[in-house]
Amino acid sequence: MKWNWSKRQRMTGYLFIAPNMLGILIFFLFPTVFSFVLMFSDWKFASGKTPKFIGLDNFKHLFNDELFFISLKNTVLFLASVPVSLVLAFLIAILLNRSVFLKSVLRAMYFLPYITSGVAVAFVWMVLFQPRMGPINEILRAIGIDNPPGWLSTTTSSMYAIDIIWSWHLIGFFMIIYLAALQDIPSELLEAAKMDGAKPWQTILRIILPLVSPTTLLLMITGFISTVKTFGIIEAVTGGGPGNSTTILSLFVYKTAFSYYEMGYASAISWVLFMIVMSITMLQWHVQKKWVHY
Repeated sequence: MKWNWSKRQRMTGYLFIAPNMLGILIFFLFPTVFSFVLMFSDWKFASGKTPKFIGLDNFKHLFNDELFFISLKNTVLFLASVPVSLVLAFLIAILLNRSVFLKSVLRAMYFLPYITSGVAVAFVWMVLFQPRMGPINEILRAIGIDNPPGWLSTTTSSMYAIDIIWSWHLIGFFMIIYLAALQDIPSELLEAAKMDGAKPWQTILRIILPLVSPTTLLLMITGFISTVKTFGIIEAVTGGGPGNSTTILSLFVYKTAFSYYEMGYASAISWVLFMIVMSITMLQWHVQKKWVHY
Protein backbone atom coordinates (compact mmCIF):
# COMPACT_ATOMS: atom_id res chain seq x y z
CA MET A 1 0.00 0.00 0.00
CA LYS A 2 1.37 3.40 -0.95
CA TRP A 3 1.83 5.98 1.75
CA ASN A 4 0.01 9.26 1.31
CA TRP A 5 1.83 12.57 1.28
CA SER A 6 1.28 13.41 4.99
CA LYS A 7 2.71 10.06 6.14
CA ARG A 8 5.80 10.52 3.97
CA GLN A 9 6.31 14.01 5.36
CA ARG A 10 5.92 12.74 8.93
CA MET A 11 8.42 9.95 8.33
CA THR A 12 10.88 12.43 6.81
CA GLY A 13 10.56 14.59 9.91
CA TYR A 14 11.18 11.60 12.18
CA LEU A 15 14.33 10.74 10.21
CA PHE A 16 15.64 14.29 10.61
CA ILE A 17 15.15 14.36 14.38
CA ALA A 18 16.29 10.76 14.91
CA PRO A 19 20.02 11.62 15.45
CA ASN A 20 19.18 14.22 18.10
CA MET A 21 16.67 11.97 19.82
CA LEU A 22 19.21 9.13 19.80
CA GLY A 23 21.82 11.44 21.32
CA ILE A 24 19.40 12.54 24.06
CA LEU A 25 18.54 8.91 24.77
CA ILE A 26 22.17 7.74 24.96
CA PHE A 27 23.83 10.72 26.62
CA PHE A 28 21.02 12.08 28.84
CA LEU A 29 18.10 9.77 29.56
CA PHE A 30 20.05 6.54 29.98
CA PRO A 31 22.75 8.09 32.24
CA THR A 32 20.01 9.75 34.31
CA VAL A 33 18.20 6.47 34.93
CA PHE A 34 21.50 4.65 35.50
CA SER A 35 22.69 7.21 38.07
CA PHE A 36 19.32 7.03 39.85
CA VAL A 37 19.84 3.29 40.28
CA LEU A 38 23.50 3.69 41.24
CA MET A 39 22.83 6.16 44.07
CA PHE A 40 21.35 3.29 46.08
CA SER A 41 24.39 1.08 45.51
CA ASP A 42 28.07 0.77 46.31
CA TRP A 43 30.11 0.39 43.14
CA LYS A 44 33.77 1.00 42.53
CA PHE A 45 34.14 1.80 38.86
CA ALA A 46 36.59 -0.47 36.98
CA SER A 47 36.94 -2.72 40.05
CA GLY A 48 35.40 -5.68 38.28
CA LYS A 49 32.78 -6.03 41.01
CA THR A 50 29.04 -5.75 40.46
CA PRO A 51 27.11 -2.92 42.18
CA LYS A 52 25.93 -3.80 45.68
CA PHE A 53 22.58 -2.46 46.88
CA ILE A 54 23.05 -0.46 50.11
CA GLY A 55 19.82 1.54 50.29
CA LEU A 56 20.22 5.06 51.69
CA ASP A 57 23.74 4.54 53.04
CA ASN A 58 25.22 6.89 50.43
CA PHE A 59 22.97 9.70 51.67
CA LYS A 60 23.82 8.95 55.30
CA HIS A 61 27.50 9.17 54.36
CA LEU A 62 26.86 12.36 52.39
CA PHE A 63 25.18 14.26 55.21
CA ASN A 64 28.00 13.28 57.56
CA ASP A 65 30.72 14.23 55.08
CA GLU A 66 32.45 17.49 56.01
CA LEU A 67 33.60 17.99 52.43
CA PHE A 68 29.97 18.03 51.27
CA PHE A 69 29.16 20.99 53.50
CA ILE A 70 32.36 22.77 52.46
CA SER A 71 31.39 22.24 48.81
CA LEU A 72 27.85 23.44 49.51
CA LYS A 73 29.13 26.65 51.11
CA ASN A 74 31.53 27.22 48.20
CA THR A 75 28.71 26.61 45.73
CA VAL A 76 26.61 29.31 47.41
CA LEU A 77 29.55 31.73 47.18
CA PHE A 78 30.06 30.75 43.55
CA LEU A 79 26.38 31.42 42.75
CA ALA A 80 26.81 34.96 44.07
CA SER A 81 28.75 35.74 40.90
CA VAL A 82 25.53 35.48 38.83
CA PRO A 83 23.64 38.53 40.23
CA VAL A 84 26.89 40.53 40.22
CA SER A 85 27.40 39.65 36.55
CA LEU A 86 23.78 40.57 35.76
CA VAL A 87 24.11 44.03 37.29
CA LEU A 88 27.41 44.77 35.55
CA ALA A 89 26.19 43.37 32.21
CA PHE A 90 23.03 45.47 32.40
CA LEU A 91 24.99 48.67 33.06
CA ILE A 92 27.44 47.91 30.25
CA ALA A 93 24.56 47.14 27.89
CA ILE A 94 22.93 50.49 28.78
CA LEU A 95 26.16 52.29 27.86
CA LEU A 96 26.82 50.34 24.67
CA ASN A 97 23.23 50.78 23.50
CA ARG A 98 23.99 54.46 22.99
CA SER A 99 26.18 56.18 20.46
CA VAL A 100 29.62 55.19 21.72
CA PHE A 101 32.91 55.37 19.85
CA LEU A 102 33.91 51.91 18.50
CA LYS A 103 30.68 50.45 19.86
CA SER A 104 30.86 47.27 17.76
CA VAL A 105 34.47 46.64 18.76
CA LEU A 106 33.65 47.08 22.44
CA ARG A 107 30.73 44.65 22.17
CA ALA A 108 32.98 42.05 20.59
CA MET A 109 35.66 42.59 23.25
CA TYR A 110 33.17 42.10 26.09
CA PHE A 111 31.71 38.98 24.46
CA LEU A 112 35.09 37.41 23.65
CA PRO A 113 35.74 35.94 27.16
CA TYR A 114 32.54 33.88 26.90
CA ILE A 115 33.83 31.97 23.87
CA THR A 116 37.46 31.76 24.97
CA SER A 117 38.94 28.37 25.89
CA GLY A 118 38.69 27.58 29.59
CA VAL A 119 42.34 26.53 29.73
CA ALA A 120 43.43 29.85 28.22
CA VAL A 121 41.24 31.73 30.67
CA ALA A 122 42.73 29.75 33.56
CA PHE A 123 46.30 30.46 32.47
CA VAL A 124 45.70 34.20 32.05
CA TRP A 125 44.02 34.63 35.42
CA MET A 126 46.64 32.56 37.22
CA VAL A 127 49.22 35.05 35.94
CA LEU A 128 47.05 38.05 36.84
CA PHE A 129 46.40 36.74 40.35
CA GLN A 130 50.01 35.77 41.05
CA PRO A 131 50.44 37.09 44.62
CA ARG A 132 54.02 38.40 44.43
CA MET A 133 54.53 39.71 40.90
CA GLY A 134 51.05 39.54 39.38
CA PRO A 135 49.72 42.69 37.68
CA ILE A 136 46.67 42.97 39.95
CA ASN A 137 48.67 42.99 43.19
CA GLU A 138 51.27 45.28 41.64
CA ILE A 139 48.50 47.80 40.92
CA LEU A 140 47.15 47.43 44.46
CA ARG A 141 50.60 48.07 45.92
CA ALA A 142 51.01 51.08 43.65
CA ILE A 143 47.85 52.69 45.07
CA GLY A 144 48.98 52.14 48.67
CA ILE A 145 47.74 48.68 49.66
CA ASP A 146 50.77 47.14 51.38
CA ASN A 147 49.33 43.66 51.92
CA PRO A 148 47.15 42.75 48.93
CA PRO A 149 45.19 39.48 48.96
CA GLY A 150 46.88 36.20 48.14
CA TRP A 151 43.98 35.48 45.76
CA LEU A 152 44.28 31.90 44.48
CA SER A 153 47.06 30.97 46.90
CA THR A 154 45.12 31.32 50.18
CA THR A 155 42.02 29.61 51.54
CA THR A 156 40.44 32.92 52.60
CA SER A 157 40.48 34.65 49.21
CA SER A 158 40.57 31.86 46.62
CA MET A 159 36.79 31.49 46.26
CA TYR A 160 36.38 35.23 45.76
CA ALA A 161 39.05 35.13 43.06
CA ILE A 162 37.11 32.34 41.33
CA ASP A 163 33.97 34.51 41.53
CA ILE A 164 35.82 37.34 39.78
CA ILE A 165 36.94 35.00 37.01
CA TRP A 166 33.48 33.55 36.51
CA SER A 167 31.81 36.97 36.55
CA TRP A 168 34.24 38.14 33.89
CA HIS A 169 33.32 35.05 31.89
CA LEU A 170 29.55 35.60 32.13
CA ILE A 171 29.31 39.35 31.61
CA GLY A 172 29.80 39.22 27.83
CA PHE A 173 26.97 36.74 27.22
CA PHE A 174 24.59 38.56 29.58
CA MET A 175 25.46 41.87 27.93
CA ILE A 176 24.62 40.61 24.42
CA ILE A 177 21.23 39.31 25.56
CA TYR A 178 20.49 42.57 27.38
CA LEU A 179 21.43 44.55 24.28
CA ALA A 180 18.90 42.57 22.25
CA ALA A 181 16.25 43.28 24.90
CA LEU A 182 17.10 47.00 25.04
CA GLN A 183 16.74 47.36 21.29
CA ASP A 184 13.19 45.99 21.52
CA ILE A 185 12.07 48.78 23.88
CA PRO A 186 9.85 51.23 21.97
CA SER A 187 11.69 54.50 21.52
CA GLU A 188 8.39 56.37 22.06
CA LEU A 189 8.41 55.39 25.73
CA LEU A 190 11.92 56.71 26.27
CA GLU A 191 11.16 59.94 24.41
CA ALA A 192 7.98 60.45 26.43
CA ALA A 193 9.91 59.97 29.67
CA LYS A 194 12.50 62.50 28.54
CA MET A 195 9.81 65.03 27.62
CA ASP A 196 8.19 64.55 31.04
CA GLY A 197 11.48 65.49 32.69
CA ALA A 198 12.52 62.05 33.92
CA LYS A 199 16.16 61.81 34.91
CA PRO A 200 18.33 59.08 33.33
CA TRP A 201 18.35 56.96 36.50
CA GLN A 202 14.57 57.29 36.78
CA THR A 203 14.16 56.14 33.18
CA ILE A 204 16.36 53.13 33.86
CA LEU A 205 14.56 52.14 37.08
CA ARG A 206 10.97 52.94 36.08
CA ILE A 207 10.91 52.04 32.38
CA ILE A 208 13.91 50.08 31.13
CA LEU A 209 14.36 47.72 34.09
CA PRO A 210 10.70 46.56 34.18
CA LEU A 211 10.60 46.11 30.39
CA VAL A 212 13.70 43.87 30.41
CA SER A 213 12.60 41.89 33.49
CA PRO A 214 11.68 38.77 31.43
CA THR A 215 15.22 38.82 30.05
CA THR A 216 16.59 39.18 33.57
CA LEU A 217 14.58 36.15 34.69
CA LEU A 218 15.86 34.10 31.74
CA LEU A 219 19.47 35.06 32.45
CA MET A 220 19.10 34.38 36.17
CA ILE A 221 17.76 30.87 35.59
CA THR A 222 20.25 29.94 32.88
CA GLY A 223 23.08 31.66 34.78
CA PHE A 224 22.42 29.77 38.00
CA ILE A 225 22.11 26.45 36.16
CA SER A 226 25.32 26.93 34.15
CA THR A 227 27.17 28.14 37.26
CA VAL A 228 26.13 25.32 39.55
CA LYS A 229 27.14 22.64 37.05
CA THR A 230 30.45 24.12 35.88
CA PHE A 231 33.77 22.91 37.19
CA GLY A 232 36.20 23.14 34.24
CA ILE A 233 37.60 26.57 35.05
CA ILE A 234 37.96 25.75 38.76
CA GLU A 235 39.67 22.45 37.96
CA ALA A 236 42.07 24.23 35.61
CA VAL A 237 42.85 27.15 37.95
CA THR A 238 42.98 25.61 41.43
CA GLY A 239 41.91 21.97 41.17
CA GLY A 240 39.56 22.66 44.09
CA GLY A 241 42.32 23.90 46.39
CA PRO A 242 43.99 25.20 48.34
CA GLY A 243 42.61 22.94 51.04
CA ASN A 244 39.27 22.34 49.26
CA SER A 245 38.52 26.07 49.54
CA THR A 246 37.31 26.20 45.92
CA THR A 247 35.70 22.77 45.71
CA ILE A 248 32.07 23.18 44.64
CA LEU A 249 29.46 20.44 44.38
CA SER A 250 29.96 19.76 40.66
CA LEU A 251 33.71 19.39 41.18
CA PHE A 252 33.01 17.19 44.21
CA VAL A 253 30.90 14.92 41.98
CA TYR A 254 33.61 14.80 39.31
CA LYS A 255 36.42 13.94 41.73
CA THR A 256 34.34 11.35 43.57
CA ALA A 257 33.42 9.62 40.31
CA PHE A 258 36.62 9.88 38.28
CA SER A 259 39.37 10.26 40.88
CA TYR A 260 38.10 7.90 43.60
CA TYR A 261 35.82 5.81 41.30
CA GLU A 262 32.98 5.79 43.85
CA MET A 263 30.20 5.87 41.29
CA GLY A 264 27.34 5.18 43.72
CA TYR A 265 28.40 7.96 46.08
CA ALA A 266 28.97 10.34 43.16
CA SER A 267 25.46 9.56 41.84
CA ALA A 268 23.98 10.40 45.25
CA ILE A 269 25.83 13.74 45.28
CA SER A 270 24.70 14.52 41.73
CA TRP A 271 21.05 13.91 42.61
CA VAL A 272 21.35 16.19 45.64
CA LEU A 273 22.88 18.77 43.31
CA PHE A 274 19.96 18.27 40.91
CA MET A 275 17.47 18.88 43.73
CA ILE A 276 19.30 22.08 44.70
CA VAL A 277 19.20 23.36 41.11
CA MET A 278 15.53 22.41 40.80
CA SER A 279 14.69 24.18 44.07
CA ILE A 280 16.49 27.37 42.99
CA THR A 281 14.73 27.32 39.62
CA MET A 282 11.29 26.73 41.14
CA LEU A 283 11.88 29.49 43.69
CA GLN A 284 12.83 31.92 40.94
CA TRP A 285 9.81 30.88 38.89
CA HIS A 286 7.51 31.45 41.88
CA VAL A 287 8.98 34.82 42.90
CA GLN A 288 9.05 36.14 39.31
CA LYS A 289 5.30 36.83 39.46
CA LYS A 290 6.05 39.76 41.78
CA TRP A 291 8.73 41.48 39.69
CA VAL A 292 8.61 40.25 36.08
CA HIS A 293 6.43 42.32 33.74
CA TYR A 294 5.34 40.72 30.46
